Amino acid sequence: MACYLSSIAAPALAPPGDRATHARAIVAPPSRMADRTIFHVDMDAFFASVEVRDRPELRGRPVIVGGTHRRGVVSTASYEARGFGVHSAMPMAHAIRLCPQAVVLPVRMHVYAEVSEQIMQILGSFSPLVEPLSLDEAFLDMTGTETLHGPALQAARAIKTRIREVTGLTASVGVACNKFLAKLASDLDKPDGLTVVPRGREAAFIAPLPIRRLWGVGPRTASELEAGGLRTIGDIACADPAQLARRLGPSLARHILALAHARDDRPVIPWHDARSVGSEETFERDIRGKDSVIPVLRRHADRVARRLRAQQLVAGAVRVKVRYRRTFCLATREGPLPEPSDDSETLMRAAVLLLERFDWREPVRLVGLAASDLRTQASPMQPDLFDHARARKQSTLEHTLDALRERFGDGIIRKGGG
Repeated sequence: MACYLSSIAAPALAPPGDRATHARAIVAPPSRMADRTIFHVDMDAFFASVEVRDRPELRGRPVIVGGTHRRGVVSTASYEARGFGVHSAMPMAHAIRLCPQAVVLPVRMHVYAEVSEQIMQILGSFSPLVEPLSLDEAFLDMTGTETLHGPALQAARAIKTRIREVTGLTASVGVACNKFLAKLASDLDKPDGLTVVPRGREAAFIAPLPIRRLWGVGPRTASELEAGGLRTIGDIACADPAQLARRLGPSLARHILALAHARDDRPVIPWHDARSVGSEETFERDIRGKDSVIPVLRRHADRVARRLRAQQLVAGAVRVKVRYRRTFCLATREGPLPEPSDDSETLMRAAVLLLERFDWREPVRLVGLAASDLRTQASPMQPDLFDHARARKQSTLEHTLDALRERFGDGIIRKGGG
């Protein structure tokens, strides 16, 4: 593998003009890498963009969405607010000092979730292999879809156009031969961008970029590497593996070396498929430990159970997903339910048992819960009589809550508990 030094010029940014249809693509010789076509679709300043869409008078003004109390944090900032240095996870008090003229709005998660479902349905119409990372971003495996949707560039433009038509929002898309490159590319030309990583020249394309673009390289790791003179991805690609391992440890060194050489063989794994109903969350700040995950799982159990009941389904199993921050590794664990169920308490009890099978030494950036082994509510079952009576009582209660919410709104009643 040839080394690409930091003297290689970075790809030029897209010129001004009609950015909805502009793409940055480079003609390249055939690639020796796996012949895959992966898209990463990332909505632009998602929460803030939804708020501006719903309140057009805010267009062009700095908008901050997040906790409005004294100790709140920024969830999303519009690009106008970002120009003042405001960014996600920043304390709200600091953000307001930076941009006192900003319009500060509370999070409306139920609205964002509804828009997210529209977006995921659109993506699912282009490929059966869609892996959501959060409400506002997802991977698609578009390999072999050329006969349906045309070349990758044409398909990416069609996705952007369809999202704009249905939701009134803009998305940025990265197109590459693997997930790491596609995600990196989607962030290079925001907002409303479309970047194609040239096939066969992937390593040269990313070589001039800063090391913080590598998954797993946070501020502390970046400072350690920069102190050793490694500032670009190309520098990492040319680094001595043994020295890198001594500096970072063998696991992280192998991980970032592979990325620096544009290698990432992970498949796109659909989370929301025909055999499961799931909900997940990517955190603005990492969380640590099983106890921190439990209240997150409860929210997802409630959401998944409501979706099951809305579709008149019951689940025979539960799956929990955790993505670790340091290595971006994804871990999933699945277990059966004592009987098919559509109530959140049954899902939650099974999910908590699965937590014992995860490694909690690393910080966590994403947690998800899915109900699987789905069947209709009329499917036969042979439950334990005591458990069955308890589950039926809980299911009846939650169906009643659904009816109240449908009539009076989600805020009419909430369940207690941790």
